[in-house]
Amino acid sequence: MLGGLSQSLQVGVEAGSRRTFAWVLDWPGWCRSGRGESEALAALAAYAPRYRPVMVAAGATSLSGAAGGFQVTERLTGSMTTDFGVPGALATADAAALTAEAGQRLAVILTAAWELFGEVASHGPLDLSKGPRGGGRDLDQVVAHVLGADFVYARKLGLRFRAAVQDPKAVAALRHAVCRGLGSPATLRRGAKGWPPRYYARRAAWHVLDHAWEIQDRGGPIAGSQEVALANGR
Repeated sequence: MLGGLSQSLQVGVEAGSRRTFAWVLDWPGWCRSGRGESEALAALAAYAPRYRPVMVAAGATSLSGAAGGFQVTERLTGSMTTDFGVPGALATADAAALTAEAGQRLAVILTAAWELFGEVASHGPLDLSKGPRGGGRDLDQVVAHVLGADFVYARKLGLRFRAAVQDPKAVAALRHAVCRGLGSPATLRRGAKGWPPRYYARRAAWHVLDHAWEIQDRGGPIAGSQEVALANGR
């Protein structure tokens, strides 16, 4: 059994007119899309090995059942945002009260996603292959895009930092503030246009991991740690 997860994995589905997203409620960032619900669920199952390093970092002691047994517990109507390629609808599960313990777990998962992205990016080629998976951005542009989005997303938690994607200290300070806020959810001051912390975590982790997997898909085999090898399904 996975820590905090039953054999039947609870999944949310967001369906637009052209694209559908499916995500595992208990594991932010484990989220894939397809042309319809069945295709999105199939992609979700296929990416279990690539999400595995995040699970391990979050304390999973067994990976049995991680590639199947999905139970859709909520279906959302998507929008133009969904069809554009972003899971943008808020689920009922996203609004659930967040305890400090649950927030700390989200922080661990998000940190694992950041670390996996950093590991993948550190071993990816500067010139990524061109094509439909991610378009024409090269590695440095993908990294800048992901880090820039982290600064923007943090504002949805009420955390305002000057975007400085080239400054490792600024990136580290942002991540520390995010994890501290998730671990103490009562201290967050999101405002009327902010995101619930649970939605923030799944949206931010999805974005980071989606681009980590993009680098892998566009960069060929990646030499690196055991965790990266696992993420590539090897």
